[in-house]
Amino acid sequence: MHLVPADRADRRTIDGHRVCEAIAAIGDAGRLRTWADRFSLLADANRLALLLALHRTGPLAVSDLAIATGMNDPAVSQALRLLRAAGVVAGEKEGRVVRYRVVDEDVRGLLEHCAA
Repeated sequence: MHLVPADRADRRTIDGHRVCEAIAAIGDAGRLRTWADRFSLLADANRLALLLALHRTGPLAVSDLAIATGMNDPAVSQALRLLRAAGVVAGEKEGRVVRYRVVDEDVRGLLEHCAA
């Protein structure tokens, strides 16, 4: 049980090799937090709808996303602000219009499974 932290080493295990495999599967705490944060972004139905729309159609403006999702423009803007701050989407400005797209490859992979 070489992967068991010292503070848990005195506990009795039933399948010690599986405990080590489980610890390895959980991995680094920072990486775990990153994935938990990604999943929390996807856990909101409105944000998920925006991401699915962007994933399937490509870059869209706030007003077009509002129509597609049934949300109002300020709600779309606020959701996109969160997604942009997390590095999941990016905006490209063309004149006065900003079109958003999904830029996070890991999130794209998750969206593929959601849309299937």
